[in-house]
Amino acid sequence: MSVVVPPYLKEGDVIGLVCPSGYMPLEKVGTSIRVLKEWGYEVKIGATVGKQYNYFAGKDEERLEDLQQMMDDDSVNAILCARGGYGLSRIIEKLCFKKFKKKPKWIIGYSDITVLHAHLYSNYKIASLHSPMAAAFNDDEYKNEYVQSLRKALSGEKANYRSKPHSFNREGKATGRLIGGNLSLLAHLTGTLSAFNPKNKILFIEDVGEYIYNIDRMLYQLKRSGMFGKLSGLIVGGFTEMKDTTIPFGQTVEEVIRDAVKEYDFPVCFGFPVGHMRENYALKVGIKYNLAISGEGSVLAEL
Repeated sequence: MSVVVPPYLKEGDVIGLVCPSGYMPLEKVGTSIRVLKEWGYEVKIGATVGKQYNYFAGKDEERLEDLQQMMDDDSVNAILCARGGYGLSRIIEKLCFKKFKKKPKWIIGYSDITVLHAHLYSNYKIASLHSPMAAAFNDDEYKNEYVQSLRKALSGEKANYRSKPHSFNREGKATGRLIGGNLSLLAHLTGTLSAFNPKNKILFIEDVGEYIYNIDRMLYQLKRSGMFGKLSGLIVGGFTEMKDTTIPFGQTVEEVIRDAVKEYDFPVCFGFPVGHMRENYALKVGIKYNLAISGEGSVLAEL
């Protein structure tokens, strides 16, 4: 089945800014708004930006309404989620995609936004953009190549990323549509209508702040659900701020991942620049890529 690619942006187009999950202080989005305008876009700020209800950027109903309005607004050409956190799982079933299907637009973000990326692709075969969010623009970081990769992606430029060699890499080549995101969310989506179909896909995974044993558990959940048996390739991104128990698990997170997929023959790239860190390239979920892994490193090229 063909994938619907939303229109790429041109000068004067409008980017909606929303917080469908966790709370984001208004002062932390100022730089992103300014820079998006410098890139030639207009910015429409949603009601949830700067809004707080306990952990969330508003009550479930408020976050649902804000995201729905941006999705249905004909004047909005793309939607940038200001931050992740947690919350999309509480409202994803209530979103209406009837109008969005007819006029799709780029959904941008990562972390908890993995839920929306997966739901869009699995149910409607609409591509979306796993990429840096509002806070990544701060402290002049919008000048780095990772935030700039978002700018290039929105304009339609095809990605061609390289990563350094890694001792755990499994060399080879793969072609397939790219799926993935935050490992915790991918495991969480198992058994739901939002879960990715892994057949002939290149999967990328990343996570932050987890215990190593929990990474192991989530990998086995995906393994038992059939996620790894049909893949074309695997990309391992950043696993940052990992924690260990009082009695050590006994392996690094990289060793845990290596061993979880050792029985499969697809190529595996470790240390790819995607995740909860500065090194976070924009990746188009649902779009075809080539992955080539050799002793000189890895190349992920959009087709």
